[in-house]
Amino acid sequence: MMRILFCLALLWATRVSAADEIPWNLSQLAQPPRAEPAEGFATNKLRAVFFDGLPWHGQPTRVFAYLGLPEHKPGEQVPAMVLVHGGGGTAFVKWVELWNSRGYAAIAMDTCGSVPRGSYGKWERHAHGGPAGWGGFEQLADAAHDQWSFHAVADVILAHSLLRAQPEVDATRIGLTGISWGGYLTCLTAGVDDRFRLAVPVYGCGFLGNNSTWLPKFKQMGAEQAATWLRRWDPSRYLPRARMPFLWVDGSNDFAYPMDSLQKSYRLPPGPRTLCTRIRMPHGHGGAGENPAEIRAFADHILKGGPPLARITAQGRDWATFESAAKIVKAELNFTQATGTWKERKWETVPATLDTAQRKVSATIPAGTTVHYFNLVDEHGLVVSTEHSETP
Repeated sequence: MMRILFCLALLWATRVSAADEIPWNLSQLAQPPRAEPAEGFATNKLRAVFFDGLPWHGQPTRVFAYLGLPEHKPGEQVPAMVLVHGGGGTAFVKWVELWNSRGYAAIAMDTCGSVPRGSYGKWERHAHGGPAGWGGFEQLADAAHDQWSFHAVADVILAHSLLRAQPEVDATRIGLTGISWGGYLTCLTAGVDDRFRLAVPVYGCGFLGNNSTWLPKFKQMGAEQAATWLRRWDPSRYLPRARMPFLWVDGSNDFAYPMDSLQKSYRLPPGPRTLCTRIRMPHGHGGAGENPAEIRAFADHILKGGPPLARITAQGRDWATFESAAKIVKAELNFTQATGTWKERKWETVPATLDTAQRKVSATIPAGTTVHYFNLVDEHGLVVSTEHSETP
């Protein structure tokens, strides 16, 4: 009961002040920032740079980034991706190289005033960094323009502007993806910077005050302070402004961004959306969050004219229809009969009936099911999901 009362107070307080203006000045951030080499960090393939960030407590800041280009013909302009790391992360060389190997230019920036020297979660801060992450929950006494979420989004947009300014990059073909807190920042940034052609939040979403791993933090802050943070920095405020196509990649038991908050988030942007929800998808960088093949296929379709992922055209409680350029070879019903904390629910998977002629998937929902959804798998192993349905 106390949790319900707290959430209602939080919701009321957030709504009352929802008329606040977006604090970022896109016309300013759209200008390519000044950049200079970051000595000692370059690799054989990648440039390492510091670019000018926004002032923090009146002092200038610099943002570290890796920038790489793929092999390309003289005079050719290539598509590009902006890569936003998650909690404990930094600008990762291998992530940039991964997208370079796919034929994309890429930039990965550190959003916490650090450089990639040290170990995971313990990266060395440099002398001209902005606020440290994550979330900036303890920074509410500072002016909004001195808090982490403000600076992190600005860093991402400035990195985008720097990437667009490269003569080898086609500024009309740039996408955005981020992992965990980087997925959170992807949602925020997509609602501010409409120059991106696509957005792929991995794990991250909005409605952090509803049912996220940070709910105890908001309770500790108290309803008024929590509402201030959510009003300023929760992605749910900005997602309705994001009109580019979205691919949402998450797992059924994610500890940080539960499926109910994800669903509320992906319903907000007015543009096309695709879901990829895997049972117990691991949470992290590397293969878990960077390498899902659906992300590359989604980007290749929009930025290179490649074939699209399957598309869910309609769905009911026990059926869904779809379109797909590739052959759908398998359909699954994923379901749980559990209630309570999302990350602790046990999920099961059973085959669903696939009617390729009618482009329809269906199943008998097992008795006692509390939540379920369908996964379609195409001939390339690419997964597309329906929205999940909850039994009242």
